[in-house]
Amino acid sequence: MIHEVFMPALSSTMTEGKIVSWVKSAGEKVEKGETVVVVESDKADMDVESFYEGYIAIILVPAGEAAPVGAAIALVAETEAEIETAHQQASGGSDASTEATTSPGQIADVSATVETPSATPVTDQPNGANSGNGRIMVSPRARKLAKELKVDLSTLQGSGPHGRIVAEDVEAASGKPSTAATSTAKAPAAPAPASVTTPIAPPAAPAVKTAPVPTPTPVATAPGQVVPLNTLQNAVVRNMVASLQVPTFHVGYTITTDELDKLYKQIKSKGVTMTALLAKAVAMALQKHPLVNASYSEQGIVYRAGINIAVAVAMEDGGLITPVLQNADQLDIYSLSRNWKALVDRARAKQLQPEEYNSGTFTLSNLGMFGVDRFDAILPPGQGSILAIGASRSQVVASEGMIGVRQQMQVNITCDHRIIYGATAAAFLQDLAKLIETNAQSLTL
Repeated sequence: MIHEVFMPALSSTMTEGKIVSWVKSAGEKVEKGETVVVVESDKADMDVESFYEGYIAIILVPAGEAAPVGAAIALVAETEAEIETAHQQASGGSDASTEATTSPGQIADVSATVETPSATPVTDQPNGANSGNGRIMVSPRARKLAKELKVDLSTLQGSGPHGRIVAEDVEAASGKPSTAATSTAKAPAAPAPASVTTPIAPPAAPAVKTAPVPTPTPVATAPGQVVPLNTLQNAVVRNMVASLQVPTFHVGYTITTDELDKLYKQIKSKGVTMTALLAKAVAMALQKHPLVNASYSEQGIVYRAGINIAVAVAMEDGGLITPVLQNADQLDIYSLSRNWKALVDRARAKQLQPEEYNSGTFTLSNLGMFGVDRFDAILPPGQGSILAIGASRSQVVASEGMIGVRQQMQVNITCDHRIIYGATAAAFLQDLAKLIETNAQSLTL
């Protein structure tokens, strides 16, 4: 029997996927559950496993090309003798009389084997990687590494989402990375350009220079050349067009950052980033303003159970992504900073899981490192607000009859006017400013 491998739906907004690379070649044997192809979704690269055992008879969509969700991208023959039949089927087109299995259920089966977090509740097992039915949850890449490095998966503690065992867990257990894993990791994890941490604003503005947003690498083009958008850029286009259908308004505020800068200097040696401090401050202010953390639906206002702060990060090859700091109001500043570093590393390597970039309830966009004083941010789909943060600069300020120099930054919030009104947004910014200006030390509690 000949089976079709379909382009899976890796996210709810995905309409097509791009083949990054084929792990298996035509004619090569494949086991059930083994990774056969790496697919680029809207925001990340995902391993796709085979739902069948057999031989890759023919690859229909080569690496570098895209295909719609649900389209056949390869044919798998159960026996070597059927490979020629698969070639004839591919050249002649499949119809109802062929043996290829193309039911919607099998499309879902292939999609379900993608390296995404399992929906099965996880029980508190000793190794942290067992689902409720006793099955060890492990990524395809980790399973392959475990076989190569001779590591017993049942002895590992999974560090991935929901206790899932990932490649890093296997490498740590073996004490050495595999050659395949090393070569795979080198390309996407290339160090960011030096301009990432070089401030454009004056040196006295630590809030500006620590934002971990890389400068996009220019694409070499010839005059008149048309460069197709990549998958991530196309996703941004769809989201922004959808956002422009929402009635929004903007409210600006000036915040003095002297106390925040002082706190940052005290704790930055412990790995704390300014991004984490700003995210923590916003999350604490949102505790008093749940409506600003809410979103609109046709049924009414959706109040979120958690405060998940998404932070916009520009990708070096174009587009942007918003890694999410889950429950930012509940985590201490040190854990939040560690989480943010890990998220940025995975974002640049295009290894974020869907819930790590699509679960935000409120977004931060910081262009201060480029010397921008203020700007208006476009509201992300499914959220009620986004805060644009400008550069922190030295300003001459008159206060209580005295003139002095203060560090100040401009922030500008964009809100969905269907559920949030001007007074609500202004009150939120007022509380955020009060927290940063007079009670910054509370961010470490």
